[in-house]
Amino acid sequence: MSAAAFAGATLDANDVAWLKAQHLIVPVRGVMPSQLRDTFNDRRGGGLHEALDIAAPRGTPVVAAGHGRVVKLFDSKAGGLTVYQFDPGERFAYYYAHLDRYADGLRAGSSLAKGDVLGYVGTTGNAPPNAPHLHFAIFRLGPERRWWQGMPIDPYPYLRGRSPS
Repeated sequence: MSAAAFAGATLDANDVAWLKAQHLIVPVRGVMPSQLRDTFNDRRGGGLHEALDIAAPRGTPVVAAGHGRVVKLFDSKAGGLTVYQFDPGERFAYYYAHLDRYADGLRAGSSLAKGDVLGYVGTTGNAPPNAPHLHFAIFRLGPERRWWQGMPIDPYPYLRGRSPS
């Protein structure tokens, strides 16, 4: 099932409660929740952005928003250096993109605790070279648990009340 197949779909009450209970943190060290701007519904490249852009100086540590496991490190044309992390129950994927580099020793299968450094803010992929930021997304995984597919979830409401690491 593609993200497009989820168009118009919403999370059920159990998913919302579960995500709230994770107490996700802002995944960029030093960025306060009050500094976030919701970019989920912005138009980008002819479609919806479906992610949160968090501006920070190049090289700022990017941390795990929640507990989980790295399922894929990937260098893509659009996202540049990326990390896909599944939560412990493999219901949701957290996606971190435009990284300058990965944290030393990070690899697929690595366990991450909330606040663990996984990489550093950059401009890889299609990010403007003069605008370092983290592109952060959350996806509700389908039963196939495919890291590249899922229902996009706006991260903004789940990060606004949380302190940075």
